[in-house]
Order: sequence, then C-alpha cells, then structure tokens
Amino acid sequence: MSTLAFRCAEEAVRQTGRLAVSAGHVLHWEDWGATGGVPAVVLHGGPGSGFSAALRRFFDPARYRVVAFDQRGCGRSTPRGETRNNDTALLIDDIEALRRHLGIAHWLVVGGSWGATLAIAYAAQHREVVSGMLLRGLFVPSQAELDWFFQGAAAQFPAAWQRLAAAAPATAQSDLLTWLGEVFAGPDRLLQRQAALAWLDWERTLAGAPATSPSLGDEALDAAIDRYRVQVHYLAHRCWLDEAGLSNACAGVQGLPVQLLHGRADAVCRPAAAWKAHEAMPGSRFRWVEGAGHDPFHPAMVAAMEDALEVFARQCDFAPKVVSA
Repeated sequence: MSTLAFRCAEEAVRQTGRLAVSAGHVLHWEDWGATGGVPAVVLHGGPGSGFSAALRRFFDPARYRVVAFDQRGCGRSTPRGETRNNDTALLIDDIEALRRHLGIAHWLVVGGSWGATLAIAYAAQHREVVSGMLLRGLFVPSQAELDWFFQGAAAQFPAAWQRLAAAAPATAQSDLLTWLGEVFAGPDRLLQRQAALAWLDWERTLAGAPATSPSLGDEALDAAIDRYRVQVHYLAHRCWLDEAGLSNACAGVQGLPVQLLHGRADAVCRPAAAWKAHEAMPGSRFRWVEGAGHDPFHPAMVAAMEDALEVFARQCDFAPKVVSA
C-alpha cells in the first residue's frame, strides 16, 4: 500500500491554516484525507524537527482524516527557532487548541520519537478526547538516555563521536549537551553552523543513515540551526518530563488502546527505555520491529505502522478481536 497511499495522501490535503496560540506563537497546520475518516493527529519528533510530508505515507487517506502541525518554533510555525514561551506544557495546550479549532471530538494520537513522548503527556491530561495512541520509537527524556546519546554511544560509534566532539573545545567534550546549549543560545552564527552539521552527522549515524558528512545549502543549514536551538532547549530541561514525569504520564493513560512499535536496532532511542515505559502503561501493546533502527521509513517500520493503522481503522483498537465459536 505504501506507494499508492503516499501518492493519494499528497493529493488529499484538503486545507491548511495558521492558528495563533499564546505569547506570539502561530502554528502551521494541515488537514487531509477523508472528511468522515477516523480522526488522527500526528506529532512530529525532534524536539524541533517540524512535520514532514513523508509521514503521510503511513495513512490510508480513504480511511483517515489526519491533522498535522509544526510545533512551537518548528518548521513553518512562527517565530521559527524561538525558545521563549516554548515548553511541553504549552505544546499540550496547543494540541488541545487545535483540536477545538477544528471541531474534532476524539482523535487517535500518532507520534514518533519525541512525538511519541509528547503524545503520552498530552493523553494523560486529555484522555477524554483520545481514542488511542500509536507510538513509534519512543524517546524517554531521562538523564541516562541523554548521557547515552551525547556521550555513551561513543563506545559503539567511536569515529562518528570523534567527529561530533571535534566541533567542541577539548574542555567541553565531556559535557556536549551543555556546550551545545551555549552555542545555540549565543550569537556566533559560524559556530552554530559547524555545530549543526556535526550534530546532524552524529544523529544520522545513530539512526543508521550512510556514514557521509551532510551537505546543506544555506537555507537548509539555517533551518537546521533553528531546529537544534529548539531541541537543545528541550533536552537541557529533559523536556520538562524526565523519567519520573513520563512514568506518571504512562500510568495516566491506562485503559486507552496503545500500540508501541520499536526498532530492535534503534540506537537513538534505546529499546530498553521504551520497554520500561510500556510496562508502566498497563494494557498497552508492544511490537519489536526486526531489522529497523530509528528511521521511520525503514521498510519494516513502514509496514508495521501501516498494519497498526489498518487494524485501528477497522475496530478502533489495536488488540485482535476474539471471535466466539
């Protein structure tokens, strides 16, 4: 279904708009698929990445009405790269404001990576309007996972980590997250460009992309700087959730239909942390995706997403229906 669904989804965008929220932030959103389809909202990753049209490929546009938007400071939302008045609680408010703006009573919440984290936080506060959650490659914003991403993964990817660390002074290489926070909050545009390229290279390596240095034009590089400015702002605060906060949110969604999909080879968001979150959500379902890492478009992950969405479209649940004899 992948190629056909993606082509149809490109043709099925029905409307786009801009929604003013608080403190001068304005969200870019789009609404596509079937007007009478199963409502779903897609939460992009990052934090800071913005929505990619390629994420439409998971959905059958004949069966779903899908809403997507760029979170505060991200993508086509304005002001891009802004970290003031930008935190997890405000993003949760934004999701609710968009739902009310579009007049949707209940929706399936679909998120990948940071988007999966945000989905849980949102559903814990607004479970009465959530029909279920599909979570791919869950990111757990604990200190242990951040230490792994910026320091510990060096043991598995030493050459790539050395390229990342080389962007920083020797005195900062033992705490790259703090150094990156200072760089992206500062005025040195050249240093920000160098740091963004190094971070992108590291991220691509952990995600399983080809080990080649990224080449970006000026516009794309400026967008990457804005993305990482937002991302490091969130990571420095452990996304205002940390492990305990996420665990509490997981407990708050008990009873909702929840399906987690996680690549067995994911080196960005480690599988053990996602499994622990699953255990904190009684009744949730967990599926290992063999051969996949963190790349949402690995063929095995695409197939797993499509399968889960097909099941939910039929029965508004992810659990197999038991047919009595």
